[in-house]
Amino acid sequence: MTPSTLYGRTVRELNRPVKTLGGIGDHTIFYAKALVGAPRAAWQYKRETLRLIAETSMGTGNLAVIGGTVVIVGFLTLATGSTLAVQGYSSLGDIGIEALTGFLSAFINVRIAAPVVVGIGLAATFGAGATAQLGAMRINEEIDAIESLGIDPMKYVVGTRIIAGMIVLAPLYAIALTASFVACWFTTVVILGQSSGLYQHYFTTFLNPIDLLWSFLQAFLMALMILLIHTYFGFFATGGPAGVGVAVGNAVRTSLIAVVSITLLVSLAVYGSNGNFNLSG
Repeated sequence: MTPSTLYGRTVRELNRPVKTLGGIGDHTIFYAKALVGAPRAAWQYKRETLRLIAETSMGTGNLAVIGGTVVIVGFLTLATGSTLAVQGYSSLGDIGIEALTGFLSAFINVRIAAPVVVGIGLAATFGAGATAQLGAMRINEEIDAIESLGIDPMKYVVGTRIIAGMIVLAPLYAIALTASFVACWFTTVVILGQSSGLYQHYFTTFLNPIDLLWSFLQAFLMALMILLIHTYFGFFATGGPAGVGVAVGNAVRTSLIAVVSITLLVSLAVYGSNGNFNLSG
């Protein structure tokens, strides 16, 4: 290794913490501006917000059948609920307590499975789409053109997307939870043959309404972070079409880390080490 190459590499390594701290600061400033401007953006650009709500929930054009966030998340939660039922029934059956499959549905779906699956689905659909759209607008100088017209691009292209995503989330998450519950019940009762009354007994016994509220709060926090992360990477995309692809990849990786981190932090803060339930017999 030549001295010049060694020197350049040393300088890059020494500058890496500075760049990391600078990136965290850029994210923080962007998030603050986006959150402050989002409520006014929803009121000022009502038509754009409504368009984004329709696009986020059901998709547009030929993608409306298979590309909407609601459809994708619905399929994901159906598969997750069915897998939970199959694995739970089989594993609990090994020790003779397969009757507690209803407990697993009420416990794991609400606290872990549904929030994480919805976060992944939102990142893969609306989040990635928002990054690609904003990145394309940036490299085509459309964002600069919007700013030249006297329109704040932070409000018009970022704030409206954040509001649209948060509005869609409430019914979206309700659908996801319902689909997960139905899939788990159908697999356990209809396919695996467990008594419906036995399943419902343990399911209703351990389904805590307070846990549902915390689950919705967790989903809202994850959705907000996903929207902020993806709009940031799209808004500052550089390097042409290849740069947009890099921005989408970075945004998806960052948002997935945020999803699991929020799940961990909420679980520790709300449920603690004992899980707020007592299973005894």
